[in-house]
Amino acid sequence: MARRLKVFQTRLGFYDTVVAAPSQPAALKAWGVKQNLFASGEARRVEDPETVALAEAHPETPLRRVAGSKDPFALEAVRLPSVPPGPRGGRAAKPSGGKPARGKSPKSSPKPVADRSSLEAAEAALERLNDARKREEAAFRQEANELEARQTAAQKAYVKAHKAAAAKIARARAAYRKAGGAD
Repeated sequence: MARRLKVFQTRLGFYDTVVAAPSQPAALKAWGVKQNLFASGEARRVEDPETVALAEAHPETPLRRVAGSKDPFALEAVRLPSVPPGPRGGRAAKPSGGKPARGKSPKSSPKPVADRSSLEAAEAALERLNDARKREEAAFRQEANELEARQTAAQKAYVKAHKAAAAKIARARAAYRKAGGAD
């Protein structure tokens, strides 16, 4: 049994293209496109009987015609797209009559020098703010170091006192047991 083909159309470059394929992913593959043109609305299903017949005659092979034309779709487009002529000589034409180009004055005066004093004042204020923060961070680090040193000294004193208290308990327990006491 032959598989059911659908006909899809999109514009690729200067050409409108159609392809008969079993699914949208198969159509994208036939066009050599990885982007989902269907999701963006750039590709759609075609129902025109003449276009469907032409596309189904060449399954999974893109047929094309010049974009916007009414030519029939074919393996190779019947004609090339028309491109509007560009400027001659490769350079933009100069205005005639010796008049200056629009928007330009015949003698351009130099721009006035902008006043930087506000900018410099703001930059200086930011520099002062950064310096103050650096000093504040240094003070915090100093306080943290001092606190850590106090904590270390307190921990050492505790460990020493704990050992002494544990030794005192051990001696007292030994004396208690020697005197006939039971735990």
